[in-house]
Amino acid sequence: MHADRQGRLDGYAMLSAAAVQEMASWRQDLHRHPETAFDEHRTAGKIAGLLRSFGLEVATGIGRTGVVGTLRAGEGKRAIGLRADMDALHLHEQGDVPHRSRHDGRMHACGHDGHCAMLLGAAKHLAESRSFDGAIQFIFQPAEENEGGGQEMMEDGLFERFPVDGVYGMHNWPGLPLGQMAMHPGPMMMAFDLFEIRLCGKGGHAAMPERVRDVVVAQAQLVTALQSIVSRNVDPLDCAVLSVTQVEAGSTWNIIPEQALLRGTVRYVNPAAQAVIESRMRALVDSISLAMGVEAEMDYWYRYPATINAEAETSLAADVAASLLGVANVRTNMRPSMASEDFAFMLQARPGCYAWLGVDGPAPGAGLHSPHYDFNDQALAIGAAYWIKLAETALAPAAKAAEQ
Repeated sequence: MHADRQGRLDGYAMLSAAAVQEMASWRQDLHRHPETAFDEHRTAGKIAGLLRSFGLEVATGIGRTGVVGTLRAGEGKRAIGLRADMDALHLHEQGDVPHRSRHDGRMHACGHDGHCAMLLGAAKHLAESRSFDGAIQFIFQPAEENEGGGQEMMEDGLFERFPVDGVYGMHNWPGLPLGQMAMHPGPMMMAFDLFEIRLCGKGGHAAMPERVRDVVVAQAQLVTALQSIVSRNVDPLDCAVLSVTQVEAGSTWNIIPEQALLRGTVRYVNPAAQAVIESRMRALVDSISLAMGVEAEMDYWYRYPATINAEAETSLAADVAASLLGVANVRTNMRPSMASEDFAFMLQARPGCYAWLGVDGPAPGAGLHSPHYDFNDQALAIGAAYWIKLAETALAPAAKAAEQ
């Protein structure tokens, strides 16, 4: 990124250099003190304290450890929600940044520290400017990583207690250059399910396999057979992924074990594809275990639905991003990601848009969930600017909105 280009990006943020540095200090403090799903007590406390200092109404304990700050201006009845996730990952940080995690085995390897800092920066600016007409709900969500904090907030009455007409989310995206954003209507990310298959046979001496019922052979047959489901049973026009990610059995060289375990994940958009996948999995587990003479049980858990953007809200968000970054720097043609996001639960309840924020400099950094990952602080100003401009546009006074 050339210096003149970066200067322009910083200017788009509508924030002073001191405000940008303040966001960086918040971000790095959160990075030093990572907290994982539903344990975000320090994080939530820091966020709630900052929001109160900005003059917002603040509610805590939403979805167990979530925080919502409410800001109102003018007489407008419209309201929008802006969401950032707060949690870290169970991962040993291997980078050597000065703000390295102080909690071994936990780190912000997905940039949620940056997400919080950008939304806090936008909240502070909008609290000072009041340059909108209506209400903004600043939603700081716990437990995005696997544990469904978005669903917990919804079950806790998020939008009944803090009404919104539309809701917006944003995630930093390695692989997308700094100064670009991406969004499109329809699916942005996949649905996410988990499965566990437990096999029980008869163990014994490895030199006498005729005396056992071998769960390892059944396990191997299942791993291979499960891979045929997507390629042979799912409509080729429906994207889907089935991955076995854990294979456990045995304890030593010369003993055939009695038990074996398989775990994994299923990703898809179309619920019809999911129904086919689950049905075929159960059939294969039953038939292969019967053929191999072992017993089998399968659990299947529905986790996150697909993250699906609404047409009108995505068009608005893309126009806002283009006004900040230029039309050429707003990607509306990127392929959906096979990863998943529990912001999907909020999009099921209200229309909205989930966007990706470019963070790659001249040399791309580490990817998400890498032990070497660190959020690019140069993206803070851009993300905060997007939130500010989005709120000002979505909640423009009636007379100004009519002009647009």
